[in-house]
Amino acid sequence: MSELNHLLSLFNPISLEEMDRVKLMNRVDTKFGFSVHELILILPELASYYDILEIQGTRIPSYKSLYFDTDRFNFFTDHHNKRSNRFKVRFRNYVESNLSFLEVKHKFKGRTDKKRIRVDEIPSDLNLEHLSFLRKTMGKSVDLQPKMWNSFSRLTLVHKVLNERLTLDLDLTFTWGDEQRMFDQLVIAELKQETVSRKSTFFTLMKQRGIRPYRLSKYCIGAIELYGPSRLKFNRFKKKLLTLKKINTHAA
Repeated sequence: MSELNHLLSLFNPISLEEMDRVKLMNRVDTKFGFSVHELILILPELASYYDILEIQGTRIPSYKSLYFDTDRFNFFTDHHNKRSNRFKVRFRNYVESNLSFLEVKHKFKGRTDKKRIRVDEIPSDLNLEHLSFLRKTMGKSVDLQPKMWNSFSRLTLVHKVLNERLTLDLDLTFTWGDEQRMFDQLVIAELKQETVSRKSTFFTLMKQRGIRPYRLSKYCIGAIELYGPSRLKFNRFKKKLLTLKKINTHAA
């Protein structure tokens, strides 16, 4: 961690207010998975092109999320079956800034539209205000239950010139009841852009290092790990998940 903190000092800081120019609530996401060791190697190359979000004096803030799905895991299944019109529902707590939101991510024809409302804290159940927001945002009423806690640390990089944001998630932990799964050597990177541009500094760097984009959300990873084949069909995700687990194991 000391080496990581040293490398992060190479970046110029940016505040939440300054980051408003790249909110990108409607965007295209491109994801990558690689090891913490790989992250250490590429950070110096990114420092010239990106600023880093700093909150309350930390450049690696913590996040905690509670994901919801239907009893039959319809959201998970829609992702697995490549539905072009699908949703994800979660509460998210931004720990250092002490902010919590109910968030809905709507994936439609390759674009991600995120809407959210502020909440005082993460509840265990949805109340009438939450249900009203979900009905209005999703255009329908859906019976949802909490399925999984997810926590991680995140580096948020903002390109100095381009309208693009890059998040790098570390120390992924998935929990439900007595079950817990950890990916402490894996980095999930998500490049957020208005439209896909392979001229992006990060995209170019990934290509040079032979790291290809992949499609598998943190929610899907956690759901598979916690619920397994007894509850979920995940044939299409098996190869991707095995690759991520291999990265995590071999990097340890």
